[in-house]
Amino acid sequence: MLDIKTDTHHARVPVTVMTIAGDIDSSNFHIFQASTDDLIKQQGVRHLLIDFRDVPHISSAGLRVIHNVFNLLRSLHKDANDDELRKQMSMGLYKSPYIKVLHLNEKIREVFNLAGFETYIEVFDDLESAVNSF
Repeated sequence: MLDIKTDTHHARVPVTVMTIAGDIDSSNFHIFQASTDDLIKQQGVRHLLIDFRDVPHISSAGLRVIHNVFNLLRSLHKDANDDELRKQMSMGLYKSPYIKVLHLNEKIREVFNLAGFETYIEVFDDLESAVNSF
């Protein structure tokens, strides 16, 4: 069972914090995708912090959702063209100002890093620092 809750925090910009509980895998990733799509496409969220404190496991299907969210938010903001973005990412100079993650356990952090997400998505261990980073 996947449980998703959202809350808005106010920093320099409004930040939507999506808190997820449960494993994210091929049986339920569509719930995660639908929730993020609704937030961004229907509710107009432009800065998203995803809290994985209560997520013991994430499969490649869940990672794909995170990548889809990155691409969707980036397309709405158009902060860099594709070539410039790839160049900045390869040099370690780009972190998305629109999506960030919070409270990755050791296993998820390892998967996140192996997938290369740490090159363009910031990881935080405390809510206040994460919210204030937007």
